[in-house]
Amino acid sequence: AFSYFSHLANIAEDRHHIRRNRAHMLAGSAPRGGTLAFAIGRVIAAGIESRQLRTWFDTALISPVLTAHPTEVQRKSTMTHEMAVADLLEERDRHDLTEEERDELVDKLHRAVVTLWQTSLLRRTTLTVLDEVANGLSYYDYTFLQEVPQLHLSLEDELAKIDPSPLDTDVGTFLRMGSWIGGDRDGNPFVTAEVLRDTARMHANTALRFYLEELHTLGAELSLSTRVVTVSDALAELADRSPDTSPHRVDEPYRRAISGIFARVAATLASIDGHAVTPAPVGKSLPYHSAYELKVDLDIIHKSLCEHGSRILALGRLRRLRRAIDCFGFHLASIDLRQNSAVHERTVAELLEVATPGIGYTALAENRRVELLAGELATPRPLVSPLLAYSAETRAELAIFRQAVDARTAHGENIVRTSIISMAVNVSDLLELALLLKEVGLVSADGRSDIDIVPLFETIDDLRGCAAVMDAVLTLPVYRKLVASRGDVQEVMLGYSDSNKDGGFVTSGWELYKAEIELIEVFRRHRVRMRLFHGRGGSVGRGGGPSYDAILAQPGGAIGGQIRITEQGEVISSKYSRAEVGRRNLETLVAATVEASLLEPERKAPSETYLLAMEELSHDAFVAYRALVYDTPGFEDYFWASTVIDEIASLNIGSRPASRARTRRIEDLRAIPWVFSWAQCRLMLPGWYGFGSAVQAYLARLSDEGLERLRSMYRDWPFFRTLLSNMDMVLSKTSVPIASRYANLVTDERLREAIFPRVVAERALSIEMLLRITGQTRLLEGNPLLERSIRNRFPYLDPLNHVQVELLKQHRANEADEQVLRGIQLTINGISAGLRNSG
Repeated sequence: AFSYFSHLANIAEDRHHIRRNRAHMLAGSAPRGGTLAFAIGRVIAAGIESRQLRTWFDTALISPVLTAHPTEVQRKSTMTHEMAVADLLEERDRHDLTEEERDELVDKLHRAVVTLWQTSLLRRTTLTVLDEVANGLSYYDYTFLQEVPQLHLSLEDELAKIDPSPLDTDVGTFLRMGSWIGGDRDGNPFVTAEVLRDTARMHANTALRFYLEELHTLGAELSLSTRVVTVSDALAELADRSPDTSPHRVDEPYRRAISGIFARVAATLASIDGHAVTPAPVGKSLPYHSAYELKVDLDIIHKSLCEHGSRILALGRLRRLRRAIDCFGFHLASIDLRQNSAVHERTVAELLEVATPGIGYTALAENRRVELLAGELATPRPLVSPLLAYSAETRAELAIFRQAVDARTAHGENIVRTSIISMAVNVSDLLELALLLKEVGLVSADGRSDIDIVPLFETIDDLRGCAAVMDAVLTLPVYRKLVASRGDVQEVMLGYSDSNKDGGFVTSGWELYKAEIELIEVFRRHRVRMRLFHGRGGSVGRGGGPSYDAILAQPGGAIGGQIRITEQGEVISSKYSRAEVGRRNLETLVAATVEASLLEPERKAPSETYLLAMEELSHDAFVAYRALVYDTPGFEDYFWASTVIDEIASLNIGSRPASRARTRRIEDLRAIPWVFSWAQCRLMLPGWYGFGSAVQAYLARLSDEGLERLRSMYRDWPFFRTLLSNMDMVLSKTSVPIASRYANLVTDERLREAIFPRVVAERALSIEMLLRITGQTRLLEGNPLLERSIRNRFPYLDPLNHVQVELLKQHRANEADEQVLRGIQLTINGISAGLRNSG
């Protein structure tokens, strides 16, 4: 019951936010921060003209990237029922309901809740990768297919209010969806070439079926008769080519033209999955070779309507469909490939060894590796021979890249545009991937690259070295040519999760900020446009928190109209399972990017004093965090005993193993279950630990002067303010009484007493220092809405933790049956839903 309450509370809370936003708009109030209208108003007020804005959007790229991670514990079935509850709550807000209609709605709502209550929250089987793909694609039906195109149209309408002259000029497509699901091989052996092939087909299937639904409705709408209107010659020709020869529609050229387009889209879909389409097309037709061909046909309809007295009809469903094709093509969303640099290294080493026995690539120094790889990249000769034998790992890696080539041929080049190198450290990591891509034709010896090569810098040391790596690789002529072929744009991904696990919350945030500043300068010198890809999680411990504040807190020059950002875990369902909520989150992302990019002169760079203060805080926080997590004897044992990390593996919530290696070392544990486990026991340690000690040490050195400086940083520096705001939210969700019950699961009393009191003391110190800097008298004093939401949840959340602890005791005492394990899984589900950003 408490688990279901958390789910229902989320629905009610989302509905309340929607209700407040609509009331604000209906009252005619000024646009609020985070909306397109607010962002554009600020930009125009700063002296930027509408035409300049249009030009900016033509080259901008804003890309939310969905990932499959084992913190999204919700089943698709429960999500469907929850959406039904949300829809009924929306209908219940109508002011014109009769008493009878209201009573009927209450009955429907009762039935929907009972259905949800009697539906299992848990999966009985482990998810496969393709299950994860299907789950991810469901958000396109819920939100993206409608709201992404509509956001572009809303922007055009906002710009038209300012300058109505370029009515027929579409704004460039700037919001493009991405996905790791089905392409992320890092640590997931179940992502294969066949999985990538099937994922690409599922993407195309989703896009094409949406177009068919829209075309079917559009055909019903455009019943215009030549007895009443005239049409263009191009439209008449398009109608005449249609297989629709019904005498009932002989005078309805728009309907006949759409029937022909429908038949071609149906043929395109059949060529992908071989399934029949319902309703069936009026006749056989040839498939489209590209989304561009489909767009050209729809443009003929649009132009004819506009030129023959029916412009208003062109601005409804047809306009939305044309924009949808711009946004989604036949690929729906780009699938990123990702693999660990160590796997690329082994694959390249084997290819070189087989081609030139005795070369000993892995024993070479970095400078010799770079020299060798650069030479191979400039040589047209392939390394791979069909006559030679290779290991299973090498064959699998090459098969993935070959499948990427096939997918681009079948579904368009946007289906795979990016290949990411996780745990990138050196220049050779980028060149190794380039060489593998060259073997399948995605990179050529003359300097052409068909996809982006993206290093992912993850650990604290890697963040500190990433600017030097990028400087060195952009200096290499052979690599610089590849970047030039990509429009002089180079993407760099920064990892928030592993850097946090490595160095703690404060140091991770600061090293990411410094890395961006250094990268900005490197890219400026090389005259290359930088696109940052932020690998943020759902929780603050993995870089999460409000996207709007996070983007505006980036250093000046870091955005520049180019940003990609991961959407992970339970954050995906909370943001995008309902269209209106999804629209608001997408709009906020775009608005923040616009403001951060175009209002840069208004953003003051932090003073040297602020930077030095932050460096000191980071150093001391790093020391405190590492002392606990990596230098305290027995800490690993404490973590495994006092959290649900072992039990998470049984939850059937993801296809990827929780650890990179089969050890209990913190270093080998993935950041996702690390953070998720601390959230379940209500300590949320990765989101705050070390801050209190760092500030205390800083104040001990500078006393009142130091406190005033930190307060000034909080007032004037968005980065520092966002850092503390996120920590404020995390600490408000912690509970020492609850956490103590988990600590008591540690049977070694000496180990327990050596660690738990230390953590509790640091928490108290962190809260004290946070309040002294912000001037608050309690946590979340400055955010009463969130404070009330959390306060109202605790009476239902706390019992779940108490039950979880008792069930863990039984499970670990070997007294558990299937019902006990199911109970543990239910509590994990409920606590995750109640916290909302636990992973």
